[in-house]
Amino acid sequence: MAATRQQPSSSVQIGTALASALQAAAKGNSLTATPAAAVLWPDKEGQWLTALPDLKKLMPSLCMLGAYDPAKRTGPSIWLKCAIAGLIPEVQFDSVPVVYLPGVSRAELRAIESCQRDLQPLAELQYRGVFWSQANAKDWTLSAFLASKNGGLGLDVAQDKATQEALRQALQAGVLLECSLDDLKGRAINAEWLLGLLAPNPTRDLLQWMNEPEATRKQWGDVLWEVFAKRCKADYGFDPVADGALVAAERLAKREGKWAAAFVLYSDSFGSFPNVFNLLAKLQTPQMGLFPEHAHLSGYPQANELEESALRGALSSCASMDASAARAAVLDAEQEHGHRRDWLWARMGKSPLVAALEHLADVASRSATAPIGQTPAELAQSYQETGWPVDHAALQALACVHTKSDLGAVGAALRVMYLPWMEEAARRLQEAVKASGGLPPMQSTQTTDINVGTCAIFVDGLRYDVAVQLQQRLSVLGPASLSARWTSLPSVTASGKAWCSPVATYITGTAEDVEFEPRVSADGKPLSSPNLRKLLSEHGVQPLYQHESGDPQGRAWTEAGDLDHYGHEHGVRLARDLDTQLGQVVERVSELRDAGWKRIRIVTDHGWLLMPGGLPKSDLPKHQVETRWGRCAVLKDSAHATPLTFGWDWCKDVQVAYAPGISSFTAGVEYTHGGISLQECLVPVMELDFASVAGTTDSVTIQSVTWKGLRCTVIVEGASAGHRVDIRTKAALASSSLAASVKSLEGGKASIAVADDEHMGSVALVVVLSADDEVLQKQATTVGEQ
Repeated sequence: MAATRQQPSSSVQIGTALASALQAAAKGNSLTATPAAAVLWPDKEGQWLTALPDLKKLMPSLCMLGAYDPAKRTGPSIWLKCAIAGLIPEVQFDSVPVVYLPGVSRAELRAIESCQRDLQPLAELQYRGVFWSQANAKDWTLSAFLASKNGGLGLDVAQDKATQEALRQALQAGVLLECSLDDLKGRAINAEWLLGLLAPNPTRDLLQWMNEPEATRKQWGDVLWEVFAKRCKADYGFDPVADGALVAAERLAKREGKWAAAFVLYSDSFGSFPNVFNLLAKLQTPQMGLFPEHAHLSGYPQANELEESALRGALSSCASMDASAARAAVLDAEQEHGHRRDWLWARMGKSPLVAALEHLADVASRSATAPIGQTPAELAQSYQETGWPVDHAALQALACVHTKSDLGAVGAALRVMYLPWMEEAARRLQEAVKASGGLPPMQSTQTTDINVGTCAIFVDGLRYDVAVQLQQRLSVLGPASLSARWTSLPSVTASGKAWCSPVATYITGTAEDVEFEPRVSADGKPLSSPNLRKLLSEHGVQPLYQHESGDPQGRAWTEAGDLDHYGHEHGVRLARDLDTQLGQVVERVSELRDAGWKRIRIVTDHGWLLMPGGLPKSDLPKHQVETRWGRCAVLKDSAHATPLTFGWDWCKDVQVAYAPGISSFTAGVEYTHGGISLQECLVPVMELDFASVAGTTDSVTIQSVTWKGLRCTVIVEGASAGHRVDIRTKAALASSSLAASVKSLEGGKASIAVADDEHMGSVALVVVLSADDEVLQKQATTVGEQ
């Protein structure tokens, strides 16, 4: 007999509603005095068969006609008859048993005289039990149960063939039974919606398959693979079986139609699909004629490689040019190749030369004019205004390249443009120093004294242009002001470290100190590291070792960073690893700020010269010198002074000869210091005042959040230095960040990307952070929302 039931609550899932309908069937005949022995669920077409494993979890009383497997509550009809009768101890039912009969119709059981013999033990249950069938006595099909208003769910289900096939696939994949009736109420259930349910992110599925075709197909299983293949044919115009992954790569590179969206997703999350690049790299660059459209080539790694090779040759050829011609050649190359920095391959690190070219072009534009001035002070001012960006751009260009061939090409172009500029700037300073008899004297009250509540951090070899980078990184912690002064001559560590220390007035030098290490004035002991720490302690300055914080109510001296040692060891590699070195300084400043220090002063001993291929060689006879360094040498008493000779700043009796221009007394040296140049002698002094920002209240407003793929642009009103933006699932938990990296707000604007494309469509929060990581403002958003 057929059983009907009331409409289920719309707050349940389809699977729960189905289980409720089956269980309610046992109560369908209210006229019988004896409870139903079983609910018979005939399913001639076997439409529900794939849902049985999930339904058995919801219905412990569900069993099935089939091969003998007691653990799965499956067996032949005689076994089921015995289990229902309670004769099998290991199979017990706590409610009316539901017997699923795949391949069996209600009509077959009703016709007892013609019923198959292996079904006959169950046939008599129709009299002691109840059928779960439609009101018209037909078996419940999947479509009928979803659509029927008489015993079904009363949903709006399309009846076309494509929808019926998609329903079968959704049931087989296990996603249909999990759908909430709340979500389906008022919705048209059709093939398109069901395919979206099975493959909610077809673009990502496409890239996942391209990344690992065989493994992905095995992981998906037959149903999802069938859906994927169908979507590929309908949406992307290719057959994954017949065409294969390489054809997909060709379509992805062309970016036509829906492939354009696939390329955008790949661009935003290429790290999730590392093997797709290998596919794209196999594609030959299409022939585009004499005047190719750059946009048409940007999807092909081989096109980028060919352009990188051409650029490598153009930069290498600069070695045979003079400075003016090389600058022109570099600027021409920038016009020809600069657009490739907008290509995906540049973001992936596959275009190091075009990345370096941007900075080489900056050197070319700026190096035509050296710092100007007649006095050291005028030259220092000119360098601080327009000179240091040349040094900065040179370092940035070297930092972009890693292989020997790329470094050789960048080094060749840089050397031709940069060396003459450095040479001219050094000679101008040297002439000014000769005219004035030396560098201006140090004003100790302004450069070495530190007040109570101040910690001085000594960074060995912190050049002025590098200090500008450091200032930018430290600005997120608090206001950081940058000034400059002259270091001692010669510009070496032993001399300059004492020169910038807070106990400089208690230090002196003698004629015997030919290695430029001064002495403690009181006892004449050499100023070794232990003696410097002792001298600091004697004059009320705490010498702090690594990670020590000391007493923030006093005065302190500590050291951080290792730029000078790294430069001597690795030469031009210093440019590449500069961020790591500066990171150590930022970490130390953060430690001291967190420990309660309100003011920090960063000082240094000297800068340095860095030149790929080595500095020019300058000769100085060995018999004239007591000791010789790369850029300076102590002359013997009997030696004649060179054109560039000055007394040691700690003891004028010690005569020091300096290499002219930017030359070195040692051949082939890429990194050195000790001479007279703006890069070596004009050293930075940085002041950080955390007291001025203590207790301030930041008021910001998020004006807009705009998504393009996995990247969003955030515009914030009221943002100031140090404010940053993050994307989180929990506003106050940094560990819940979805972003590839937290971004600083520049001009009230930041562009930030979500690291993993699996978060596409997820609800998140855009949060604005203060310099000390306080959440100032938040706004809800949906990742990738258009």
